[in-house]
Amino acid sequence: MKILVTRPEPGATATAAQLRRLGFEPVMLPCLTIKPRPAKFPELPAAIIITSSQAIPALPASFRQISCFSVGDATAMRLREAGFASVESASGNAEDLLRLIIARQIAGTHLLAAGQRHGLALARQLRAAGFTVVRRSVYSAKPLRALPAAIETALAAGELEKALFYSAETANAFIRLQPPGTARMESLALSPAVAKILQGLPWRAIRVALAPAEADLLALLKN
Repeated sequence: MKILVTRPEPGATATAAQLRRLGFEPVMLPCLTIKPRPAKFPELPAAIIITSSQAIPALPASFRQISCFSVGDATAMRLREAGFASVESASGNAEDLLRLIIARQIAGTHLLAAGQRHGLALARQLRAAGFTVVRRSVYSAKPLRALPAAIETALAAGELEKALFYSAETANAFIRLQPPGTARMESLALSPAVAKILQGLPWRAIRVALAPAEADLLALLKN
């Protein structure tokens, strides 16, 4: 079975490897190109907030002993793999992350490292709750402008049975490409928010992971 992988690098390669181990054939279509942005960080924040694993490479090694909050389990795992010692996952969405940070009540400056134009609402809500938040844009995401000819042909011919979507931004980028043949495919979404955006295209079915973690998303391939 051929599975369309729409997430950007570096996550796309890791997902492709997992799909091959599970016996599927990944077809790569990174709908976003991630580019790092220079950022000036607070000297020693009290806590770090991460809404996407794309922000992790920007964090200096000197921050590895600082408490980190991540929106989901996959991002938490990548923080630990990068050497961060104290990581807590909200195992959900931005609202779950907001509740977790408020519940922990760590005193001092919170660094929110996010993509360009991302995390604005979360920073605003935390400040309204009395937290000191420094938001830094550490990467930008440029959407793919046109479908590669080989992918367009495969979609039109019905060669791809399912597509994986990890973020709302990736789903939006895919929809703007006006891909053919989606009515014969299943879309598998990491969260209800991603699934809602995917309703902008016809699909055979839109299915949502039980929890917003890659393991739960890939579990949908077995059913």
